[in-house]
Amino acid sequence: MTSLQRIARPCAPAPSSPDTAFALYQALSHTPDPATREAARQFLQQQLETASSLSSNLPADPGELGQWVTDNCRAVTEQYRQYLEHRRAGGQRKFFGNKAHALYFLQQVAPSKLVDGAWLYGAVRHADDWRYHGLVRTYLEELGDGEPALNHVVLYRNLLAEHDCAPLQALDDVLYVQGAIQLALGHLSDEFLPEVLGYNLGYEQLPLHLLISAFELNELGIDPYYFTLHVTIDNASSGHAHKAVAAVLDLLPDDHSQAEFLQRLRAGYLLNDLGKNSTAVIASFDLEQEVVAMLEAKSTFGQHMHSDYCRLEGRTINEWLGAAGQSRQLLGALEKRGWIKRNQDPRDSRFWQLIDGPGAVMFGVFSGFEMQLLRDWIAGDWQPDEANRRGNPFRPNVRRHAAHVAPTEQSAPEVSLTREELIAMIAPHSHSTPQGLAATRAYAQQLSRGCLTR
Repeated sequence: MTSLQRIARPCAPAPSSPDTAFALYQALSHTPDPATREAARQFLQQQLETASSLSSNLPADPGELGQWVTDNCRAVTEQYRQYLEHRRAGGQRKFFGNKAHALYFLQQVAPSKLVDGAWLYGAVRHADDWRYHGLVRTYLEELGDGEPALNHVVLYRNLLAEHDCAPLQALDDVLYVQGAIQLALGHLSDEFLPEVLGYNLGYEQLPLHLLISAFELNELGIDPYYFTLHVTIDNASSGHAHKAVAAVLDLLPDDHSQAEFLQRLRAGYLLNDLGKNSTAVIASFDLEQEVVAMLEAKSTFGQHMHSDYCRLEGRTINEWLGAAGQSRQLLGALEKRGWIKRNQDPRDSRFWQLIDGPGAVMFGVFSGFEMQLLRDWIAGDWQPDEANRRGNPFRPNVRRHAAHVAPTEQSAPEVSLTREELIAMIAPHSHSTPQGLAATRAYAQQLSRGCLTR
């Protein structure tokens, strides 16, 4: 099962004419048929129209792009220096109030992270054109050149699995906008080349939130490698940011069509501002609201699973769970009865004892993310400062381990396929599979030997 198919289960099959970002995202989790490609085309045109009203900070002269990237990098690193000074002085985290908040962030941004690099997929068809080589190399590096421990999608999938926080059902549609844009650009890149270049130029810049997220994830005991890897490979001196500028200059026409090309490039750049970005996701977290929403979703499955022996406020647990919208009141009843003791060690609460540990009668009912939500909500003010509990936040708190490789991946044979077959196997929906990883290695090796020309 591919990463795109895993992100939102259970779900109905994608409709033939996707009418939401989520539906298009799901439809592009396979090789798109003509109807899906047309839906992707219309979606991109709609998104470009929406982005046209936004302001752009790109320089008018493409010759100034290199300096623009440098200036942006300097500004971000200066802001990060100020953040670190704030933390060294004893200041609190800026992004994540607790571990549940961090896991919420990982879950909510998963739709775009699990298609990382997809917007560049179309470049691999142009290995015989030197102007595309920077784009091709960027795509292959997003794929880790076929190494599971470096493939960005594999890394992120493993991160979600490690903390049991992968989305179990469809998220808000706005969270699929960026992923759908990336997939659509990747499959229609020949039609939308200027937009691809502009999008790539914006996406590969170093954002402040990436640096702060990595620092605070480490502090909370979550492996930040997926994020720190982007800090290093996207660098402005020789990394993806540099390659993005070079690709624009190499593919920029020098005739009368240049003005239109640059206008479309700016439009593609602004696509980065659509949907719900990382900082907005972080700001949207409300712990109690998430706990209540989670229990509401669970109530459908648990309303007939309890005995009638225990009553709270005169009602059985089944009666509490059988009525929609009662989860907040149920929590209040559990607090009143003393089953939940807020602002104390969760282990002191009878409710927590029922759900935590292999001997607990409700063991396995809640996912790792759901358990973390409940733990942090019960602990409340009691929860000690994570930085103090874990020691120095400026030191690595997580020992990075190699990405898990299933036996089939370890033994996957090197492939001997035609160029078109290789290109099909390294598509966004399949490159992270064992066969896709092997195909990526083969493509990268053939590219380095100059064997991919027509």
